[in-house]
Amino acid sequence: MIAMGVRKYFVLDTNVLLHNSESLTSFDDNYVILPMTVIEELDSFKRRNDELGRSARYVIREIDKLRTQGSLKDGVLMENNGILQIIVERKDIPGICIDMSVPDNRILAVANSLHQEGKKVIFVSKDINARLKADALGIDVMDFEKQKCNFDELYTGWTEERVSTEMVNRFHEQKGLEMDDGDFLINQFVLLQDLSNPKHTGLGRAVGPKSIVPLNTSFDSAWNVHARSKEQRMAMELLMDPKISLVSMIGQAGTGKTLLALAAGLECVLQQESFEKLLVSRPVIPMGKDIGYLPGTKDEKLSLWMQPIYDNLIFLMQKNHRMEEGTVQNKVNMLFKEQRVELEALTYIRGRSIPRQFVVVDEAQNLTPHEVKTIISRAGEGTKMVLTGDPQQIDNPYLDSSSNGLSYAVEKLKGQSMYGHVTLSKSERSPLSAIAAQLL
Repeated sequence: MIAMGVRKYFVLDTNVLLHNSESLTSFDDNYVILPMTVIEELDSFKRRNDELGRSARYVIREIDKLRTQGSLKDGVLMENNGILQIIVERKDIPGICIDMSVPDNRILAVANSLHQEGKKVIFVSKDINARLKADALGIDVMDFEKQKCNFDELYTGWTEERVSTEMVNRFHEQKGLEMDDGDFLINQFVLLQDLSNPKHTGLGRAVGPKSIVPLNTSFDSAWNVHARSKEQRMAMELLMDPKISLVSMIGQAGTGKTLLALAAGLECVLQQESFEKLLVSRPVIPMGKDIGYLPGTKDEKLSLWMQPIYDNLIFLMQKNHRMEEGTVQNKVNMLFKEQRVELEALTYIRGRSIPRQFVVVDEAQNLTPHEVKTIISRAGEGTKMVLTGDPQQIDNPYLDSSSNGLSYAVEKLKGQSMYGHVTLSKSERSPLSAIAAQLL
């Protein structure tokens, strides 16, 4: 049996392991406690063919490897000097009337038992309600914060610099500017504003820590869609630049994220023929019942779930070709039939290699950091990926604005030469949409 030292006891909820399959080794040289109920729940997930099933299988295999090195009941030393221990929970929490048929309560019973023994116990869960229960029992609680960023300080993709009139003039005349006090990230946009005349401005893009150049006029529009704001113009620059392989856009409803991404995709695929097809996907995380409850075949279910994308494609096709509605729908259907445009659930992207495609992942705020990594790693030679979403509208119960994969990707990838990001702040859909997003 491993000798006990002055260590913390981290009791993990199942959702932590499903959220990040490598979380077992994320607690330094402390005790990592898995109640037996967690093992049982992992067993129920391992048969699934989605990301949760993959995580469950990975964790089970890692635990099994440790089993060969000692007794999991007494505790096994891990590579990071932490100790993994599996504990069979009690059938009650002394002095407290609580339903022990609920898995969360059985997990909490283990944390409470260790707490009553005087150990420094921390209950780790992605489930807010489970954390509330633990706190009511007097147990320290925490969310799993690895792969988490501060959303309030998230990189917006652009900055504003107050400069002299002479510097703004020089930027326009010389098609660029060197700023001695600059400290920009590659592909960060810089709005130069005249100190004496705020309306006298220049919009550039950083190509070095102190160097900015004007935006490319050939990237002004896509598929007859023109930017309505400076942020949309920044987004268009990134979407149309062939040197940028990954673009992320964050913004509330109506800011034009999805529309701009689809317009750029249609332009690059159908007009410029830079890519073989436009692939559009969304995570299957509905606000109500899952997609499996929808009627019809897989393709019919998917068409219902992807209806917002289909609506945008109808609008864009009509805007570009000025067709009657019925003709436009036929044109869009022909694009699907010819496989120039493809709609796919993210569930079916894992394991694929995606070469020479313009890929738009909508609602990416509902993905975990690991899922975003998995999706981006599917990109083959010549593929461009666009991630869009609103981290303040998340349907995944175990993610928030700071822990979702979209926010995490923005924070970790900023400054990379093949990546660019823009946060869109102004709703352009309609005055009604703008006031709803702002006030409701």
